[in-house]
Amino acid sequence: MPKPVLYTVHLSPPCRAVELTAKALGLELERKTVNLLAGDNLKPEFLKLNPKHTIPVLDDNGTIIGESHAIMIYLVRKYGKTDALYPSDIVKQARVNEALHFESGVLFARLRFITELVFFARKAEIPEDRIEYVRKAYRLLEDSLGDEFVAGSQMTVADFSCISTVASTVGFIPLDKSEFPRTNAWMERMKGLPYYEEANGTGATELGKFVVKQLAENANL
Repeated sequence: MPKPVLYTVHLSPPCRAVELTAKALGLELERKTVNLLAGDNLKPEFLKLNPKHTIPVLDDNGTIIGESHAIMIYLVRKYGKTDALYPSDIVKQARVNEALHFESGVLFARLRFITELVFFARKAEIPEDRIEYVRKAYRLLEDSLGDEFVAGSQMTVADFSCISTVASTVGFIPLDKSEFPRTNAWMERMKGLPYYEEANGTGATELGKFVVKQLAENANL
């Protein structure tokens, strides 16, 4: 049976969230890199896969899924030996879903509001109101972390989504350890995963550096 194919780019937090899930499941993927800045996602062959022209996209022997959270849940349901990463229990599952929506609607949305300005609008500075918007997101995460992980005492796919975004954002909007101790402790727990650096750490660091570099280049335009 062929490996599931992941259309991805390592700088993308949602793509890395899927990578973390696959690593946790011990699942091997075939990766196809999509260069967003070069417009690969707008080419006809890609639009046939995902008319929304976003990544990641999973092609699992003809089953096409084009959103990171949906992909992660699908992978756990199909390939997971247990339901630990996405619980079947209705209450636990609701907590995971809540955290996933928080990641997409708040954490990642506020990161994207900045990266779109930097990479596509070519802004040389991040507006202060958008920086403050991210800091408020950090505070919301900090205040909601009442346990070891974002959806409770057990690590789930929600942690993979949240860490992929937060670890990227701190590269250009720092997260103060004294102000956000629970968030920093959670990040350290996630960094302790044996596959963390390969699946997420390197890409998150690269994205942070890329944003800083692009800001400098935009200033010279």
